[in-house]
Amino acid sequence: MFVITVISQALLYLCVALCIGYFILSFVPRTVQPKIVVPFSVLMMAIIGIAIFSFIPILQNILLLTSRIGFSDGIRTVLFTFQTGRSWMLTLIVSTIIFLFVILFHEVKNRLYSLVGLTLSILLILTLGWSSHASSIDRVWGFTFDSLHLLAVSVWIGILIVVSWFSKNTVNWVKFLKWFTPVAIISLLVTSLSGILLMNFMVNWDEYINSWVVPYGQALLWKHLFIIPLLVYALINGFFIHWKLKQFPSFDPRPWVKVESIVVLLIFSATAALSEQSPPKETAINDSNVSSLFSAIYQGQIFPDMIVSISLNTTSLALLVLATLFLALTIFSFMRKAPAIFSFLMSICLVFSVYLSLMLSIQ
Repeated sequence: MFVITVISQALLYLCVALCIGYFILSFVPRTVQPKIVVPFSVLMMAIIGIAIFSFIPILQNILLLTSRIGFSDGIRTVLFTFQTGRSWMLTLIVSTIIFLFVILFHEVKNRLYSLVGLTLSILLILTLGWSSHASSIDRVWGFTFDSLHLLAVSVWIGILIVVSWFSKNTVNWVKFLKWFTPVAIISLLVTSLSGILLMNFMVNWDEYINSWVVPYGQALLWKHLFIIPLLVYALINGFFIHWKLKQFPSFDPRPWVKVESIVVLLIFSATAALSEQSPPKETAINDSNVSSLFSAIYQGQIFPDMIVSISLNTTSLALLVLATLFLALTIFSFMRKAPAIFSFLMSICLVFSVYLSLMLSIQ
């Protein structure tokens, strides 16, 4: 059930981002973006997917209660008593409104249509923020930071996904980069700031390394590590491609943008795994909740209240040097016109090298 829930939550973030990106790009003048055609069926599946994928954690809670109070009572208890259940019903209502709105006015496609669709999509993000773990800890700031985090990510990544997978040509790509690059930078800054503030609800900043012992901390570490190649591709797609297109107008940047969107999907998966784990602030370290990945790599003794520290050694330093090499190859492959898939593989090797370096440095 854990794997199913993680996959469903990753797809939920993807569907939300796609809706946000679609309505933003339908609002932006066509003269400053490539030709984009999002199939009607894809948009409909994304909207339906939001309602379905956001229900999976609710279903998990219902099944947990079923063995004690029965299925029908479990449904009533979760939907009308739990905050997550009430939030999902709001999500279902807003999703249904968007679904009907798009069916009725899809052919119109004017700026009012885009503005209404974007507003409804933001309401969806607010309903998801209300059901988040951070919101259950702090109704005001937890809800605010989680919603802001998801909104900023969805704006940046949503536009990226729609342009990379549904653009039909590269016309106006330079004009597109002129407005999208500052939007991406602002979104990145908001995402980073809200993410840091949000993380403090789950993990004390001074206990970040200690959190690696439990599954939540491992998922958080993987999420942070995959941000490294994401920033590299953001640099390539935001600045290097702008220069490349001026030098070679026939250059097709879409494969590189697609690679960036795939890295984003990996980050979505790590984020989804976070939502299914107990935060370190609520977890006491014992034999039953130590991360299997941590215990497989760390050869020392694991005990309650252990203090984890980092001390670089020969092996970890060698892995950092290797990671630096993979980072250089990721950028160099773009400069030398290598296939984008090669760069993607180098970025994956970069993440694994840094991860192993950190884990083998633990004392």
